Amino acid sequence: METLFIYIAKSNGLIGMFYIAYYLLLRKETFFTANRWFLLAGLLTSVILPWIVFTTIVWVEPTPTNLDWSKIPMPTGIQKESFEINWYLVLAFAYIIGIALFLVQFIFDFYNLNRVLKGKTIQQQADHKFIDLKENIAPFSYFNTIVYNSSLYSKAELESILEHEKVHSDQYHTVDVLITRLFCTLFWFNPFVWLYKKAILQNLEFIADSEATKNISDKKAYQLTLLKITTHENCVVLTNHFYQSLIKKRIVMLNKNQSKKWNSWKYALILPVLVAFVFLFQMEVIAQEKAIIKKEIKDNPTDPESADTYQIDKTTTDSELQETAKILSQKYAITTTFSKIKRNANNELISIKIKLQKGKEIATEMEVNSSEPLEDFGIAISMNKNGTTNIGIVTDKEESSSSNEIGYNSDEPTPPTPPNYNKIPNYNKIPVPTVKMPLLPKPPRVPSNLNDDKSMRLFEQKMEVYDKKMEKLQPQIDNFEKEMEKYQTEMEALNPEMEKFEKEMENYEIAMEKYQQAMQKFNK
Repeated sequence: METLFIYIAKSNGLIGMFYIAYYLLLRKETFFTANRWFLLAGLLTSVILPWIVFTTIVWVEPTPTNLDWSKIPMPTGIQKESFEINWYLVLAFAYIIGIALFLVQFIFDFYNLNRVLKGKTIQQQADHKFIDLKENIAPFSYFNTIVYNSSLYSKAELESILEHEKVHSDQYHTVDVLITRLFCTLFWFNPFVWLYKKAILQNLEFIADSEATKNISDKKAYQLTLLKITTHENCVVLTNHFYQSLIKKRIVMLNKNQSKKWNSWKYALILPVLVAFVFLFQMEVIAQEKAIIKKEIKDNPTDPESADTYQIDKTTTDSELQETAKILSQKYAITTTFSKIKRNANNELISIKIKLQKGKEIATEMEVNSSEPLEDFGIAISMNKNGTTNIGIVTDKEESSSSNEIGYNSDEPTPPTPPNYNKIPNYNKIPVPTVKMPLLPKPPRVPSNLNDDKSMRLFEQKMEVYDKKMEKLQPQIDNFEKEMEKYQTEMEALNPEMEKFEKEMENYEIAMEKYQQAMQKFNK
């Protein structure tokens, strides 16, 4: 259960990381479609990345196992178990209750949506379904279904509304809405998830406004329609509303100049943060003990009466080799393989490879390849007093009790040196600009009766005042953007250091793969 909570903590941390990156760097840009995929990629990354763990093996000296159990105090008597609260269980219970409540709310919202759509007359046009309601409900779209009340709007206003909702439908924005609702249900306790949801829904409205105005000649009339829709606050959840985010922000974004293309480098700033996250939380170091290979049989006390030596010389025939292998298998459960056998013109052995294996591990291996006949040697098997088996290759020049095992290689590979993690650039050292975005004035409300000339003149006068206030604030807005550009330039200056470190890390990973392969060969 602890693993589950660690995963949830990492996932929510990534969500917060992506939201902060969007809020500081991207929310003022007009890359609306790119922002959509950035935010969705953040949710996907938060689910997948915590499962990915990079493992590094560190070889350590074996721990001694010669413990004197007589010196270890043993517990006496019966101890009563003290009552302890399992906080993991308590948190899990609260977490499940929260998910259950939000699931109930989701089912209720889906029921209300179905009740609005059920039994209504549908007009099919191309890939869209249109439903004209009589209820006072704000226009919305749900997949390819667009719902509105035509009696509340003029023909021009209805055209603007339908163009807006068609963008939602064509680009499947309902999928984004449902995904954010799912994350809010799973991570209901995380405030960043709700802010993330608001950012996604608001950006979808920016996309729809931007695309809709491309097909509308009167951009100002479209903005007036936005202001009029604000009076309809009866919205259906699980849908894309025509009025979804603060109307002031939507009007500001409609009138904002297109962001410069070079500003798109901001998306890459999330990569160093993800790399740092992997190094800090997703790197697992596994310590493995070095295998001890006994070079000499004399290192273990043996019982001379149980030691056997099976002689092999240059005149040993293939049938005799097979008989030796059969005896070793039956008596000691040792699998013996003779290969690469070569003989000279006198039928004398000049080349042979012997592999002795007991269980899953290779005990010893020897290979001789020359043009001269082999010197006499033997396969020595001895039993230790503790019941273990020693296997070795001995020659007539040595006593079997002190013979060396063949195939041991003392040249143990050296692990590569990892890169210096202190070289990772610290982006947090760069101070965030203190200049704040000025508070923008609230636009005037559109008169309810658009045919009232007096009200419309008054509204136009208020709009002129509003435009003047916006012009007056423009230097502050420009100053804010200038400070942000300076901050982004300083952040970008650290990228070469990060790229250099990543290159060193790639070389280190390649060296580690070669080292692990060499260790596997060395252990054999």
